[in-house]
Parts: sequence; C-alpha cells; structure tokens
Amino acid sequence: MIYTEPMETQAEGVPLPPSMAAAWGVRERPTKGPKPGLTLERIVQAGVRVARTEGLAAVSMARVATELGVSTMSLYRYVAAKDELLALMVDAALGAAPEPAGSDESWFEGLARWAWTYHDRAREHAWTLRVPITGPPIAPNQVTWLESGLQSLRDTGLSEEEKASVVLLLSGYVRNEATLTADIAAGAFTTDDAMRGYNRLLGSLTDPRRFPAIHALLAAKVFDVADPPDKEFSFGLERILDGVEILIRSKR
Repeated sequence: MIYTEPMETQAEGVPLPPSMAAAWGVRERPTKGPKPGLTLERIVQAGVRVARTEGLAAVSMARVATELGVSTMSLYRYVAAKDELLALMVDAALGAAPEPAGSDESWFEGLARWAWTYHDRAREHAWTLRVPITGPPIAPNQVTWLESGLQSLRDTGLSEEEKASVVLLLSGYVRNEATLTADIAAGAFTTDDAMRGYNRLLGSLTDPRRFPAIHALLAAKVFDVADPPDKEFSFGLERILDGVEILIRSKR
C-alpha cells in the first residue's frame, strides 16, 4: 500500500483519503516495485503508542517516524497529513465493535453492553477524547460500532431516523462522561479530595436563603465523598435507555 500521490480515492463517487481507503481495503499496493518496508497499520500503531505513553500533544509525523526508525517523508507515502493519522489512530484504539443484541438479549441489554464497552475503551485510551470530531463516522471500526448499535434496535419498531438518533445520543453521553472523568483525573487532586473541597467551597460562597436547593445538598452531605466508580455513568445510562423504552412503547 504505497501511495505516491495525495489524491483522494473515489468510493462510489465520494472522495475518500487514500489512507482511509487503505484502511477499508479498497486501495491496493501496486504489484510492481520494491516491497514496502512500512505498512499503514504499523504507522497507526506507532502513533497509538506515542499517544498512550507521551500524550496526544507529542504525536507528530516526525515523532511517529522516529518511533518507527524511518524518515518522516516515508510516512507521507501512506498517510497524507497528521489529521488523517489521528483519525486512524482513534479508530484503532476504539477497536472492534461489540456484537449487537442477540436472540437471548433485549435491545436494552444490547445497547447497555454497547455503551459499557465504549465507556471502557474511552477510559483506556483517554487521549482519543482530545481528538476533535470533524464529521460522521467513516473509519472501519467506527462504522462497525454504528452498525452494532443500529442492529440492537432492529426489532424495536423505531424508524431508521430514530434509531440513528438513539445511537448518537448514547455515544455522545458516553464520550461526555469519559471526557469529564479524564479531566478530573488530570487534576492535581483525587476525586474524593476534589468533592470535599467543592463541598467546603460551596458552603462558604453561598447563602442558604438565596441557594436553598444547594444547601439541601450540602446538608445531605451529597458532596462529602465521591460516589463509587461509575455510579453516575450507570445512573445516566439507565435513564437514557428508560427514555428510549418509553419511545418504543409509544410506537406500539
């Protein structure tokens, strides 16, 4: 898979970057010429290693080339720009999608498993959350995730538009929760320390007559100790799926 030109590949008339076409297997390596010393997969995995060990800010074409022991220019034969590389790195870190809900599962269980799997992958590769989303999913693994989520909803009676909206809502929730957790983890304090500090700060800044609802929380010691890991994620996930259940029942 050696690419000597930065031109886009046409997939059914739609422009597709050569590196993404290669990830899909719709652009083959020329049969003539020397065997390449690199592969797109090796480049992407090297980028993932750098991101995991040194942080996303450390990822550059030059740094990835150093990781592989090759020249920077040799990378451009496989991937045209850093943005393309980042998109492929995120897709590799996300990995294969979980299987959709099977005959022994309800749609609720299938989507819950989908969300928890995404949750775990995002936590494991928190650097992926720093890569901006620039469009709908197009990389191979991302598309299989979309397919899995939609398939879990196949027998619900929802319209195709509603199925897509449910998957978008769920993925947005998982990403938001994972980003919040990553931000807190990047702070100088543990979650328990942060919550105790927040409790004291709110108590000193707010007057109970002006902020009665907040002081009711403080009196109940809601912020005194951090919740068990993933309690908030589980609560929010169940509420979202409960809402989808109401929508499905309304269709029936």
